[in-house]
Amino acid sequence: MQLAPAPALPRAELADWLRLAHAPGLGSTGALALLRAFGLPAQVLAQTVEALARVVPHATAQALRAPPDAAHHARLARASDWLANPAHTLLTLADPRYPPQLLQIPDPPPLLYASGKVELLAAPRLLALVGSRNPSAQGALDAQAMAAALAAAGVTLVSGMAKGIDAAAHRGALQAAHLPGAGSTIAVLGTGCDRVYPAAHRALAHAIAGHGLLLSEFELGSTARREHFPRRNRIISGLSRGVLVTEAALQSGSLITARLAAEQGRDVLAVPGSIHNPLARGCHRLLRDGAALVEGVADVLAAFGWPATADAAPAHELLDLLADGELGLDELAAHSGRDLRWLGEQLLELELQGRVLRTDHGRFRRMPSA
Repeated sequence: MQLAPAPALPRAELADWLRLAHAPGLGSTGALALLRAFGLPAQVLAQTVEALARVVPHATAQALRAPPDAAHHARLARASDWLANPAHTLLTLADPRYPPQLLQIPDPPPLLYASGKVELLAAPRLLALVGSRNPSAQGALDAQAMAAALAAAGVTLVSGMAKGIDAAAHRGALQAAHLPGAGSTIAVLGTGCDRVYPAAHRALAHAIAGHGLLLSEFELGSTARREHFPRRNRIISGLSRGVLVTEAALQSGSLITARLAAEQGRDVLAVPGSIHNPLARGCHRLLRDGAALVEGVADVLAAFGWPATADAAPAHELLDLLADGELGLDELAAHSGRDLRWLGEQLLELELQGRVLRTDHGRFRRMPSA
């Protein structure tokens, strides 16, 4: 869905939004209360301390009425320079492109800094995929393959660009983003939109900015801080129709995202694992608590009533090719005209579903029940 570009914020209006969004001690909930009480930021900032103090603490009201300081002027200059790049966008709560699903949560951020394809916020299929920062090798491989297959099915994957499952989700979605009708990926950051954390993900962040979207509520220049990540997680779940958790330990931050999703009225889905794998325990707890069990992409699509599109249902094409016997990857490529990377992703998904068996010789066989 392509949205018409909105006109750039006038500098004075930008300054007002920045003062409100980053006022010390105010927070998203306080900013929202003020906007509801008085209107746009210019109207909020025009109120007396006494009027503001009826909505927020007196000290916060005084801070809002104080003359803009050097930190504010530096913030305004930095934002103005950053917005000179046409790939950069600053969404306010008053912007028609602000994601409506995020308005449903109790504390939507007043500002969203975005780098990349901001139209992805209006994608019809948004799903969070999260999990352990230290997954097993197979868990990371499965998450990446599932993300690629979901993206091929038109789903845009939302995650937090952390190490492990988050990165696998982003990479998998990017692998499929070139396919017709495919989704992409949104990385919600725990830093400013001009920072990369972890630093090892610089190339990944560049790829997401080019083919997906980087998103943050934190002001430019903000570094990674422990308290940022729960706030980031509420945006990950708030943007999405649901949250899919792959590998996660009992103390994983992914369970926080899942809890936030449930509190926000979103669906929670989980992939089961071995009882001997400590990284499966978080998923098993979610399943005991009522999360939907996911064994493959078909389960995800069914959970949300998302029909498979022609490109989103490669299973039929590959299963037909395997109807007469075993084939190797090169033979499947020759018969289908598909590239090897795409085939590998789809075959792994079919393996996860138990519809295809990979033989000891690296060939593929259709299972009788498929």
